[in-house]
Amino acid sequence: MKNFQRDDLLFSLCGLNCGLCPMNLNHYCPGCGGGEGNQSCAIARCSLSREGIQYCVQCGQFPCEKYEGIDEYDSFITHRNRKKDFIRFQEIGAAAYQAEQREKMEILKLLLSDYNDGRRKGFFCAAVNLLEIQDLRTVMEQIPGDKESSGLTIKEKALRAVNAVQCMAEERKIEIKIRKKKKKV
Repeated sequence: MKNFQRDDLLFSLCGLNCGLCPMNLNHYCPGCGGGEGNQSCAIARCSLSREGIQYCVQCGQFPCEKYEGIDEYDSFITHRNRKKDFIRFQEIGAAAYQAEQREKMEILKLLLSDYNDGRRKGFFCAAVNLLEIQDLRTVMEQIPGDKESSGLTIKEKALRAVNAVQCMAEERKIEIKIRKKKKKV
């Protein structure tokens, strides 16, 4: 969108974690306010009319009517944690939240490079978005590293990583799945 620029391209205006999105990872989308490639967005237009606030949570009218039903379905990235992520962002501050996001991005990169058998990208992106950072650290301690996994196939490594993530998600009562809108018949 023209004239819509932001400094934080990892955490969007509306609360999505762009740095953990498959569209961003594949370089199809530069992130919220990243220039070329941004789609027209009613929330971004609203931000421009409000002197370019960096995050909707900073607006005195948040949550407004634009948020009604916004989290019912996911897009390329899960929408389920937006409110919780905004609360975390406010509690610990922008710098600490961004540090956590960068750590999550590193975990996601490792999962995708070392434990992806070609079928796990969406699962790992959703998992890293939905699980807390401390839970992800625990998962990474449980899965085999380079030395322990030298004799394993990529499929075996992927299965071990998926099982560790799934166990943690079940403990936390989190479903690792993107909720797509049902197509009209």
